[in-house]
Amino acid sequence: MSTLRFSGSRGIRARLGDSFRVALVGMVLGIPLIGITTTDAGGKLHLQTRWEALAVAVGIVFACRFLQTLVVDRFQLRKAGKAPSLPKLREPLTITKAVGWAALGIALVLPVVFSGNRYLVDIATTVMIYVMLGWGLNVVVGLAGLLDLGYVAFYAIGAYSYALLSIGFGLSFWACLPLAGLFAAIFGILLGYPTLRLRGDYLAIVTLGFGEIIRLVLLNWTDLTGGPNGISSIPRPTFFGLPFSKSGDATTFASFFGLEYSNDHRVIFLYYLIFALALLTNVLVLRLRRLPVGRAWEAMREDEIACKALGINVTNVKLSAFALGAMLGGFAGVFFSARQGFISPESFTFGESATVLAIVVLGGMGSQLGVVLAALVLVLLPELGRDFAEYRMLLFGAAMVLIMIWRPGGLMSVREPTLTLKEFLRKRKSSGGAASVARTSFVESGR
Repeated sequence: MSTLRFSGSRGIRARLGDSFRVALVGMVLGIPLIGITTTDAGGKLHLQTRWEALAVAVGIVFACRFLQTLVVDRFQLRKAGKAPSLPKLREPLTITKAVGWAALGIALVLPVVFSGNRYLVDIATTVMIYVMLGWGLNVVVGLAGLLDLGYVAFYAIGAYSYALLSIGFGLSFWACLPLAGLFAAIFGILLGYPTLRLRGDYLAIVTLGFGEIIRLVLLNWTDLTGGPNGISSIPRPTFFGLPFSKSGDATTFASFFGLEYSNDHRVIFLYYLIFALALLTNVLVLRLRRLPVGRAWEAMREDEIACKALGINVTNVKLSAFALGAMLGGFAGVFFSARQGFISPESFTFGESATVLAIVVLGGMGSQLGVVLAALVLVLLPELGRDFAEYRMLLFGAAMVLIMIWRPGGLMSVREPTLTLKEFLRKRKSSGGAASVARTSFVESGR
């Protein structure tokens, strides 16, 4: 009868008490954010109080909490009176596919429709970078169930690998891309191997420490990485050898196609470049999910002990997840380095890892489309909040809390299963029995 705990007069008192406690917490948090501010008084900082604004904010928190408990409890009462039914997956999955194809079409034509709006194309490019990072971390966290708080380290390894290889050895973007991905995958294996026996919070702490170690190495190894000054004058990617520069002695993109030079050409090219890389990443991950190794990831996420009992080599499965996720993060780092033309350790702090992890969790663990939607939310919300100045991050945090209350399982908590019963029966019929299917799906994935 837990759903009836707020019924009657005692329910009102319970709601008021709960709302009062939440408002009290909001008041404590709001004192340094709203109640006290600093102003410039003749070159000196002067403290100014705004208790009226704080009182209004606390009242809003109290009212919102009271309404939330009222609506949630009534929804639970209504839900308790209905008979349980089996979940209907076909309709949500059909809608998911439609939304995915619509998002793909919008992303494809966006730089053409908004070719004169460089700011919008730059924001869309940033979203694509975080989408690619989210899909890479989704392999480790969403599919394999391994909590990684140091994912930004592989992002940094890819970025610095491209910068050093392109400047020191004169390698092009396309030559550095696989090399940087390989370096990041090697570091992923080096991180994964010592942590094979760790789970949960302990694994998170180790990966967090790994990310900080990489950042400190980049910060202090000044002879190689430039230290806090970073690396500048990083070569930009070209269109099959045609640079995006003004006409000179060499043939440029504009002169080759007979176009008037514009900086928008390079911006649109970079957008389509990260769009192609992200699309290839999506196809790769979706394909791997249907292979034995992908099914082994998801099985290990659900129950690692059961996987060992089935004969799956959990060591190889974990290392493959770490290596693939690190490689995709390295690819995103290469593009980031080539796009910015300058990198420093300040671009690869723990905040970046937290943002990418929030994208995976907010989008829905293991959901590819959910990562896209969450990346849009986490990148666009701070941009839309720039007009609110000091309240920008406060509104961003409130929006995050509301989204997780509304969708605790993520924006796309329902996702298409990797292996359906119809596909399983078809494979059983073609292969001659369930034993061979099980052997193909599980045992071979651990070899």
